[in-house]
Amino acid sequence: MTTLADDVELYGCLAEFVTPEELIDAARRTRAAGYEQVEAYSPFPVHGINEALGLRPSWIPRLTLVGGVCGAISALLLEYYCAAIAYPLNVGGRPLNSWPSFFPVLFELTVLGASSFAFFGMLIINGLPRPYHPLFNVPEFKLAQRDRFFLAIEAKDPRFDRVETRAFLEQLPTKAVYDVPE
Repeated sequence: MTTLADDVELYGCLAEFVTPEELIDAARRTRAAGYEQVEAYSPFPVHGINEALGLRPSWIPRLTLVGGVCGAISALLLEYYCAAIAYPLNVGGRPLNSWPSFFPVLFELTVLGASSFAFFGMLIINGLPRPYHPLFNVPEFKLAQRDRFFLAIEAKDPRFDRVETRAFLEQLPTKAVYDVPE
């Protein structure tokens, strides 16, 4: 159980758990205690952790829909402009704005718009790329990639108190609790 000097600025406290069930239970108890700035880290997706932490649904599906609609509209406008306004050709007596011929490009630009918005939206929402995070200062945190589960309470949480938060985490069924320097 690592503690730091009182003059060291903290990012927060980190609790280590052995099983995903312990992590979910700790997340529920942490939320019930009134903590809001809480993050969970695990080597694989843990069913139920989002509900336990009280996380809101992601914006990614909405961004993907907006990107797909923008791609489709841009494809229709581009093809209509090219076929009916800029370079009209009468091929076999068909109308200049024949939508069945627009469909392949429409489909491709819809997919391109949706995937681009999803990819770049995910990067922005998650704050990526991020080569450094204060949790990397805790050597045991590398186990989050293999077989350990972690719960972090950030110091910017309104309820965070260095001593009380650490005492709260230690009364949970943790393997260890660590102070995370900034």
